[in-house]
Amino acid sequence: MKLSAYLEQDHKRCDRLFEQAQRQAEAGGWGEAAASFAAFHQGLERHFAMEEAVLFAAIESARGGPIGPTQQMRLEHLDMHDLAEQTAAAAARRDAQTFAGAAETLRIMLEQHNLKEERVLYPMAEQILGADTARVLADMQRVEAPGDLQC
Repeated sequence: MKLSAYLEQDHKRCDRLFEQAQRQAEAGGWGEAAASFAAFHQGLERHFAMEEAVLFAAIESARGGPIGPTQQMRLEHLDMHDLAEQTAAAAARRDAQTFAGAAETLRIMLEQHNLKEERVLYPMAEQILGADTARVLADMQRVEAPGDLQC
């Protein structure tokens, strides 16, 4: 499997969990929504960890240091991490209004972020990494979710 295909598949998996949590929250199923959002949040944090600790590090090593696209993606990860925390807290409180607002903002950010990664960053990474791409992919597949979000 190509690195880009693996990461795009992970985007889709996270998206499905997120959409499920939103539907459950809209239907008033807060227990289910919180559980689905927790699974999404865990997947999101693992995805960020795979990219930051492995992919971005490999790109930057090959290029001799940080580059604009990886720096920008890290900043966006921080913003989305904060929004995911706010959304999770709203789900735990069963706060429909805050959940809906934070979730919608997060959804828009994720869509834009994933598009940039899929159309620009991942193809660039495969080009820069060349023959090393398979090793980087294998290293990413071994990453676990950070902190309290362990699998």
